[in-house]
Amino acid sequence: MGNASSLLTQYDIEEVQEHCNLTFSQQEILSLYQRFCQLDRNGCGFISGEEFLSVPEFAVNPLSQRLLRMIDGLNFKEFVAFLSAFSAHATLQQKVEFIFRVYDSDGNGKVTFNDMLEVLQDLTGSFISEVQREQVLTRVLEEAGYSKDSSLVQSDFLKILGSSDLKMEVEIPVD
Repeated sequence: MGNASSLLTQYDIEEVQEHCNLTFSQQEILSLYQRFCQLDRNGCGFISGEEFLSVPEFAVNPLSQRLLRMIDGLNFKEFVAFLSAFSAHATLQQKVEFIFRVYDSDGNGKVTFNDMLEVLQDLTGSFISEVQREQVLTRVLEEAGYSKDSSLVQSDFLKILGSSDLKMEVEIPVD
């Protein structure tokens, strides 16, 4: 599995399935492997951020720079694990963990008001002012029982997002 040009064995497929908590079928893993090999242009078995940016849908995502920090240098198993949050079979917990990692850009296990403000800036750009972003975020936090001074941990994200019907699914074409 280390060399992108090698073929996946049944053992490799099952290992990847277990690594991503069975969120993808064996056929989906094979399709993802084909895509991984296409992205891994230099055939080293890892995908660089630059290679990932060659995916048009990723390149235009307003959070692409945050996501790049999470994906630069992924091998195939890590690539599938990264994408597993977008599977129709992913649990709410898996989706919330992924969202939390997007917000927790420094990886300290806490998301501050400023962390959330930065994500909101990435998402809204110049469409709303800094003051408006702060007002919106303050109100959302207050409605969820938190304040500007709160540092949220992953369980807080689960509490806030747990009642929502999170849709983070992408279709994996199966050849």
